[in-house]
Amino acid sequence: MEISTEAKLEPFLQWLQVNKVELRGCKIKYSDESKGFGIFSSNEFSDGVLLVVPLDLAITPMRVLQDPLIGPECRAMFEDGEVDDRFLMILFLTVERLRKNSSWKPYLDMLPTTFGNPLWFTDDELLELKGTTLYRATELQKQNLLTLYDDKVKDLVKKLLVLDGDSESEVSFEDFLWANSIFWTRALNIPLPHSYVFPQNQEDLNKYDSINNSAELSNDHNSRGELINGLNDIKNEAQRVNSQVNGATSTLTSTQGETLWIEGLVPGIDFCNHDLKAAATWEVDGTGLITGVPFSISGSDVITLILSNLKVERSSFHSEKEISISYGNKGNEELLYLYGFVIDNNPDDYLMIHYPAEAIHSIPLSDSKALLLEEQKAQLRCLLPKSLLEHGFFAAGHPKDGNNDNKLEVDRISSFSWSGQRRMPSYLNKLVFPENFLTALRTIAMQEDEISKVSSLLEEAFLVCISLFSCLQIVFPNNVSIQVASIVYCCTRVTNGCMFESFMFWFLHLIGSIIDFQKLVGSGGERQPSDAEVRAAVWETCGDSGALQLLVDLLQAKLTELEESSGMEDYDSELLLKSCITESQGQHASCENNSSEETNGWTQHKMSRKTWSSIVYRRGQKELALLFLKEAEHALQLALTEGN
Repeated sequence: MEISTEAKLEPFLQWLQVNKVELRGCKIKYSDESKGFGIFSSNEFSDGVLLVVPLDLAITPMRVLQDPLIGPECRAMFEDGEVDDRFLMILFLTVERLRKNSSWKPYLDMLPTTFGNPLWFTDDELLELKGTTLYRATELQKQNLLTLYDDKVKDLVKKLLVLDGDSESEVSFEDFLWANSIFWTRALNIPLPHSYVFPQNQEDLNKYDSINNSAELSNDHNSRGELINGLNDIKNEAQRVNSQVNGATSTLTSTQGETLWIEGLVPGIDFCNHDLKAAATWEVDGTGLITGVPFSISGSDVITLILSNLKVERSSFHSEKEISISYGNKGNEELLYLYGFVIDNNPDDYLMIHYPAEAIHSIPLSDSKALLLEEQKAQLRCLLPKSLLEHGFFAAGHPKDGNNDNKLEVDRISSFSWSGQRRMPSYLNKLVFPENFLTALRTIAMQEDEISKVSSLLEEAFLVCISLFSCLQIVFPNNVSIQVASIVYCCTRVTNGCMFESFMFWFLHLIGSIIDFQKLVGSGGERQPSDAEVRAAVWETCGDSGALQLLVDLLQAKLTELEESSGMEDYDSELLLKSCITESQGQHASCENNSSEETNGWTQHKMSRKTWSSIVYRRGQKELALLFLKEAEHALQLALTEGN
């Protein structure tokens, strides 16, 4: 570790102490060149609480709006919707980096100055990503950031520095790019009580009123949102950061009974590195029961973030062991784009596949199909996680969760064959592709006569339901009529060509039929078919073969694009096998010694960590494309054989 790096650490530790951060059972120290600083266990380990950070130290939108320099300039733009909460924090980081007397200097000096994500790649390094989703996404994102910098950031930062008495410092695009990368690589999604985000003082309530919309957006914390629209595919997933940590919890209690999720940087905790088998997690302690820190200190409310060792017993927790957290179950595409690293053989890897939205306009009957797509709420893009393959035709072993097969079964049954005109396919429980995406492909592949059949089928089914309902109304009261009619209707459905392997399948379909009928008829019969009903009609008319053929074509095109840009999967595997990463001094020396000699029968290839990460990522994409193509081709063969 360089002396300059050691020199940064001591002022930072003093800064943490001044700001009432408690390192109880851990220490912050340099890890290596690929990770930078990390958090390590110490001999002072006690009660499972390793690190306590006052929430008031976090860089949040509320703090930025309260800042005497930036707040007044940004508040109007924020309230008018010109900038969002993330822009506020990135702007704050940009300005504080350039301020000569910033109170944040000890913290900012500890942060990395360069990153492993594609925004920091050289042109040659970026070419390693050609053919992947990240290649085009990176080009678009960098151009968007340049435009934002030129249009808004440059002059605003300069103005703020002048107001601070600094007319000499010059802001550069790299300063803004650095701040952007710091935010996306280190921000946590923090659960906060309503009273903390919205102080009871009316003036403050008005001041932060605009944060409400941003907070609601941040609260959409799915573990894996679907990544769509090129650049936004990955960016949107980051915007729904799943608290950035698996299992992040909250012990806070809001006086208004509401928790809001707000993004922010938490100095100290943000030095935890990622590991799939994390030894710790973080949470919000709003009561002081976990940390022992009183809820009120000197008359001001204090909420603390704590880093707790939840998985390792004290007796087995060795001194100097790095304490890691999990950033969530993320594939290499997201890890590389946001954080600048990948995991070789990542179990959470995924492939994104999509049908180009612009291509809809060039297909036959585009207007009718676009309307059907909208009515079915179909999706033109989907994620295919590697874990789906555990349930497919060529699964290597048994599924990890025995309940998953039944879940897939019920989901499919509820969407299929409510008129009984088509048999259930035998491959149903082995089909790993999301139904929402197959729905879109079925619709796109439809022929002209099939569109007419779908319309007729929906109209016929609706008229039958209404007629049955009207006749029974004469005999039974209104509510009873619906129940009796739905049972008669669904009994006709489940016996009309729908063969099930067990009574349970029949029963589940019966229940689904009753629900479908009651939805279709409603209280007066005046309602358009639901998206599920339209999907069922489309499937009964078209089957699966058209959708699966289109899916095979899309996967083949994806694989071809990847291989034409960087070779086949075997080529990438060979490169990685012979690779020698040059960023670490020890490894660099080894590479130097062997650069012209054969080692174990081959010559080592020196490459940067960025290049290595790109090859790991693209190899994973090729591997998944091949495996899912194999699944799709087999499903297509079965569908054609069974007449589906």
